[in-house]
Amino acid sequence: MQPSASLSLPSDDSAAARLAGLLDSAMDGIISVDDTQRIVIYNRAAERMFGWKSDEVRGKSLDLLIPERYRRGHGQQVRRFGATGTTSRRMGDNTVLYAMRKDGSEFPIDASISQLQTPEGKLYTVILRDVTERVRAREELANFAAESAGVREQEKSRIARELHDELAQSLTALKMDTIWLRDHVPAGDAAAHDKMAQMLALLDSSVAAVRRIAADLRPLVLDDLGLVPAIEWVVQSFTQRSGVPCELDLDESLELKEPYATGVFRIVQESLNNVAKHARATRVRVVLRPAGEHLLLRVEDDGIGFRLGAPRPPQSLGLVGLRERAQLLRGEVRVESSPGAGTRVEARIPLVPEGTP
Repeated sequence: MQPSASLSLPSDDSAAARLAGLLDSAMDGIISVDDTQRIVIYNRAAERMFGWKSDEVRGKSLDLLIPERYRRGHGQQVRRFGATGTTSRRMGDNTVLYAMRKDGSEFPIDASISQLQTPEGKLYTVILRDVTERVRAREELANFAAESAGVREQEKSRIARELHDELAQSLTALKMDTIWLRDHVPAGDAAAHDKMAQMLALLDSSVAAVRRIAADLRPLVLDDLGLVPAIEWVVQSFTQRSGVPCELDLDESLELKEPYATGVFRIVQESLNNVAKHARATRVRVVLRPAGEHLLLRVEDDGIGFRLGAPRPPQSLGLVGLRERAQLLRGEVRVESSPGAGTRVEARIPLVPEGTP
């Protein structure tokens, strides 16, 4: 039987057989290509993974194993890697890579690449692993988290409406009854009038508190009028509470479906809450605009900033919450800050194609 490896094997037959046996005993797929991206080494794990036998692919272009939409980019990446002189590195950084089986089906992989200069020329070796189950489990977990977040938002919306429509209305009715009582108390009863005034003041503050709590749970403007008015409301509310002016750069035509509208709103809301609690800012700017295939959301302030690598208090969950919100939307959050230089929170959320549920 011919060994699977066929380039740069030792000339001694026994050494070549040992190397071929070592490659074929590996659990991960091992594929080596030359400078022209022709396959020269292809072990048994790769055969099981891709469905091609070694003698079917040796001497063929690596494009045979790469989905068509990735082929051009892959060749450019390999050439850039070859120019760096770096011995080895992980491929794809934190993104999922995809390969293609003999039957045309695609599957996700983890891969690392190394390069070696041999007498026959440069040799690129990729060690790869099928991570279909890992990706499926990650997607199921992400879907579960998104569904859980959706259920939480629905429950918040229900409670907010009950607070607004039931409790606030009942308190308002009670206030009207108290006013009636005040107006019918004898004018000479100063103690009763003082007590009525205290009751009315308490009712006013209670109504205001109920409406504020309801709005914090779930601003009804988000459900009734949409994302843009909700963002304008939360920015105005932030300025009223903190006294810090906030510039809003917003695409007025922006419309997002759920859960994206709620997720984006919450990221803005939590970012502004962090500014109000920690930044000591005198100016804030919020940007929300489409940027290519993503939605760009940026909240930046001129506050005291912080050192990104410094330990955060255990109860400080603001940045963790922002990242979790973005991940639920398949997006990412970057934070830039340094002492005395303010803070910038930037989220990029994939725009949902029209018709996507």
